[in-house]
Amino acid sequence: MTVDQAAPPGAAPPRDERPVTPVTSATGPRTRPRTGPELVPVVPVSAGRRSAPRWLRRAVVPVFLLALWQVMSASGALESDILASPGSIARTAWTLLSDGTLPSAMFVSLQRVAVGLAVGVLAGVLLALTSGLSRLGEDLVDPVVQMLRSVPWVGVIPLFIIWLGIGEAPKIALISLGVAFHLYLNVYAGIRGVDAQLVEAGTSLGLGRWGLIRHVVLPGALPGAMTGLRYSLATAWLALVFGEQVNADDGLGFLMNQAREFFRTDVIVVCLVVYAVLGLLADFIVRTLERLLLQWRPTFTGQ
Repeated sequence: MTVDQAAPPGAAPPRDERPVTPVTSATGPRTRPRTGPELVPVVPVSAGRRSAPRWLRRAVVPVFLLALWQVMSASGALESDILASPGSIARTAWTLLSDGTLPSAMFVSLQRVAVGLAVGVLAGVLLALTSGLSRLGEDLVDPVVQMLRSVPWVGVIPLFIIWLGIGEAPKIALISLGVAFHLYLNVYAGIRGVDAQLVEAGTSLGLGRWGLIRHVVLPGALPGAMTGLRYSLATAWLALVFGEQVNADDGLGFLMNQAREFFRTDVIVVCLVVYAVLGLLADFIVRTLERLLLQWRPTFTGQ
């Protein structure tokens, strides 16, 4: 109450209209004015729910499909000439592992993929840097690459056989060709997708051309390069399947060709599973490398 609103003499003092909260003390209950709103803890709706572990949720559908596959094979609805049962495939895989056939084939295929991937990555990155960092390089390189990219790379196998023979060279060249195109597109898009304001900021800080490329352009293009590497690995395994059809005397493709001639669907499925596992392992390695190199980039991981 202000001086202008002073109560007349003999009037009762004004009452405090704030709500009071009872307080218990040693002498008995008493009251005190409430100093603020009462805080109520907020509990998320999902806090009381118990969800299954993530690995269990991810395994539900594959386990169900395997069980259905086994039941159909056991009941005769799915004949072994069409597709072998999971149990038969597991026994065949164990036999191939025990006699050393599968490890030897895997080693040869991994060598081909490693060499082809190295050549393709080197070629794709160099072409992307030439085209992405220079307008002159873009005018000279990009049209040729786009034309070659439109040609089905599997269709050049006869030319590779004529040019390079029937040894390891056409297989490695086919893998390198498929890898280079994917990596070129993603690295080039990553370079051209760098924010121009970052380049201006680097120029304002005194960075020269090579300083801008090293500290601004290449780190900004790194996410695109990692995505391109993941696509390239998948293409490398796909190219390996086609490449090992060309007069191969060892490798996973050689095993699949032999199994096709004798209608061994169990061996074919074992080779396909090995392809899938090796591809998944390679993708896991790239994703781990991506998390290490791109720690500065906040990403959405799902809810």
